[in-house]
Amino acid sequence: MKIIILGAGQVGATLAENLVGEKNEITVIDSDAETLRHLQDRLDLQVVHGVGSHPDVLKKAGAEDADMLIAVTNSDESNMMACQVAYSLFKTPTKIARVRSEQYIIYQEQLFKHQDVPVDHLIAPEQLVTKAIKRLIDYPGALQVVEFADGKASLVAVKAYYGGLLVGHALSTLKKHIPNVDTRVAAIYRRGRPIRPLGTTIIEADDEVFFIAATKHIRTVMSELQKLESSYKRIMIAGGGLIGAGLAKLLEHNHNVKLIEFNQERAKYLSATLDKTIVFCGDASDHELLTEENVQQVDAFIAVTNDDEANIMAAMLAKRLGAKKAMVLIQRGAYVDLVQGGEIDIAFSPQQATISALLTHIRRGDIVNVYSLRRGAAEAIEAIAHGDQNTSKVVGREIREIKLPPGTTIGAVVRHEEVIIAHSNTKIEANDHVILFLVDKKFIGDVEKLFQPSAFFFG
Repeated sequence: MKIIILGAGQVGATLAENLVGEKNEITVIDSDAETLRHLQDRLDLQVVHGVGSHPDVLKKAGAEDADMLIAVTNSDESNMMACQVAYSLFKTPTKIARVRSEQYIIYQEQLFKHQDVPVDHLIAPEQLVTKAIKRLIDYPGALQVVEFADGKASLVAVKAYYGGLLVGHALSTLKKHIPNVDTRVAAIYRRGRPIRPLGTTIIEADDEVFFIAATKHIRTVMSELQKLESSYKRIMIAGGGLIGAGLAKLLEHNHNVKLIEFNQERAKYLSATLDKTIVFCGDASDHELLTEENVQQVDAFIAVTNDDEANIMAAMLAKRLGAKKAMVLIQRGAYVDLVQGGEIDIAFSPQQATISALLTHIRRGDIVNVYSLRRGAAEAIEAIAHGDQNTSKVVGREIREIKLPPGTTIGAVVRHEEVIIAHSNTKIEANDHVILFLVDKKFIGDVEKLFQPSAFFFG
């Protein structure tokens, strides 16, 4: 595909990196020549220096025959305007914009239509991160939780701990431990390296285990790998921006929520708009404030300010003072691996959430969900099987007959309301939602082709 990316910041650059490796023709536009030069030195792509919403710049980038425009600059207005110009002048088929302002998102149904603001897909990073954190609160002890087929199935990453029922045992014993629950271990990461899970694989303490199951069975499977943590009741949020406020709104009716916001005006506004959340104006890394507000009784301390260093320091202090879990938002991807797993339990990146959402719209074949896992090293994909035995490479075939790329496993199949955990003799039917796990992203193209029916199929 010929794709124009507008904005060479962290999201634009990471996205370009993801797509270049998949034989796409990528052009990146940015107003910062230095950033573009660094990007071109690293990756095999074209760059255009200029304002991305200007018609002449888009034309120079090849908008006349581009398949897709992805606008991810820091300005909502520039992103929206670029989509408008691409639609009006160049008839670009697919236009995606990152939009962060709550004001635009509230009215997205009325605003983003072809006759008004022609954005085909809207990506709202703050909303994506808020939902991801909410899932971690719902499943205490999980490192990552992603949902498929409208929430019917979930893929969960957990760390196996000493004392977990399954630690020291082979995967084949999982069925004996929980005979009434079907689950599949999709991947195991040991000391940072992927291990192909076989029935004989013995789970060790500190393994990062990805398993897939019907969402209603997630907590049961988690209890096999680690001592099940009790539900989080008391939550303390540092930072009252879009993520902090959105999270408080989602949690306040079922949890005891306290929110610390540094800006007095914003704190006043949040105090008036949130129903049950207790809002404090102050510095989240203030030892005295955290002690006064009984941080030692908090189940989860979640730092989501705009400042990486402030988030890290506040979370480390909260953990030292007795908070059970510390979670932080980190903008700089390089920091995520550095901090996660020590005093900080979970670090999440808005970039990764944004990339996952963007990839969902870019993948070919009927791929309806894409999640970036392990900071972009692996991917989980939900694809719909179309066609019949004559036109499809998957429909009517048992999983053992499907030529899957190396390091790719089919974890589950969702058929109507039923979640079927994949076994070698599971047969794929038309319109099944097939959930795959890829240890190596370079085989994405092969998976896409697998789920594209031949030209003789007219669905």
